[in-house]
Amino acid sequence: MNILILGSGGREHSLAWATLQNPKCDKLIVAPGNAGIAKIADCADIDIMDGAEVIAFCEANSVDFIIIGPEAPLAAGVADDLRGAGFAVFGPSAAAAELEASKAFTKEICAAASAPTAAYGHFTTHADARAYVTAQGAPIVIKADGLAAGKGVIIAMTDEEAFKAVDEMFDGAFGDAGTEVVIEEFMEGEEASFFVLVDGEDVLPIGTAQDHKRVGDGDTGPNTGGMGAYSPAPVLTDAIAGIALNDIIRPTMAEMVRRGTPYQGVLYAGLMIKDGQPRLVEYNVRFGDPECQVLMMRLGAQAFDLMHAAATGRLSDMRVNWAADHALTVVMAAKGYPGSYDKGSEINGLDVLPEDSKNMVFHAGTSAQNGAITATGGRVLNVTARGDTLKDAQERAYAMVDQIDWPGGFCRRDIGWRAL
Repeated sequence: MNILILGSGGREHSLAWATLQNPKCDKLIVAPGNAGIAKIADCADIDIMDGAEVIAFCEANSVDFIIIGPEAPLAAGVADDLRGAGFAVFGPSAAAAELEASKAFTKEICAAASAPTAAYGHFTTHADARAYVTAQGAPIVIKADGLAAGKGVIIAMTDEEAFKAVDEMFDGAFGDAGTEVVIEEFMEGEEASFFVLVDGEDVLPIGTAQDHKRVGDGDTGPNTGGMGAYSPAPVLTDAIAGIALNDIIRPTMAEMVRRGTPYQGVLYAGLMIKDGQPRLVEYNVRFGDPECQVLMMRLGAQAFDLMHAAATGRLSDMRVNWAADHALTVVMAAKGYPGSYDKGSEINGLDVLPEDSKNMVFHAGTSAQNGAITATGGRVLNVTARGDTLKDAQERAYAMVDQIDWPGGFCRRDIGWRAL
């Protein structure tokens, strides 16, 4: 089977790595890819936001199956275009992708499905949003309604912080994503991520993870796209996962079917857990990044079979075979991230690191320049390891981190601390 993966980050590198383990994969192409992906697959320079261009590429290259990694092409309807052209594709329609593209839409769906989530208000003006903050008081959560690359959420501990966040969003700090703002109740508890596959009807849980959003050790500093993750998430017990499935995810999927926009792809539910009860924080309509990296390390070759079954309506026949192990990934980022940072710094030491079923460095923001690997983004490398215990996985990952020679980069040194 000829397979195309759309995307260029660590998530897509891990999806490519897992797909290549499967004997059904004859040829793998990733568009546009990165320096790490180029070592294991063909990379193609096409505009993944342009459905017509992607279709033409698939036709010219006899592509059988497309996996869409990032949320932006999903929200833009690229999956719809590909399905309309007769291709099998993993990823929801633009209408279903509204579950991530609009936080207000998700709140509306949750209300219709009676899915437990935070109380909220939805605003289109500074004045109304500020008035809501004054009425509710801090702590409170300010969210850009649209897609903001995982960064459009401010947890404000004071009214002044909340007012500042509201003003920044309406003033364009997150571009078009902040033209509308959702303000939510601050939920207490421990947050974890629950991943399921959906084929329009059936729902299949495939794993749990916890990530580290804050830039600094001890969960300090501003939010980022994610500084590390581990799987499984101990706080998300089988009992709590069952509650989340029955009270949140399945009712949401049923409501999407009722509206004529059935969901197909991976659904990532961010959950806040307190006293054994989960509430929805948000939905994402793609694999998390860096959560995907730890899930793919643990799933391996079966990941492709599961995704293909979701795309072709066969999830009821599938089972997930989990090894009794753990995986942990450490994000290495450019100094200055998530603020301004320099690009083009050279990274050395990668060629001596192991690349096998227990140790991988997934590239996120890299390119190859004159034979050298250089940093081209904020989050640049995902140093990932499996182990019999979480502590073992953590020690393996940091042992690899310490062999990487990159003065222009940094990482947190406490990934996994909640579970450990």
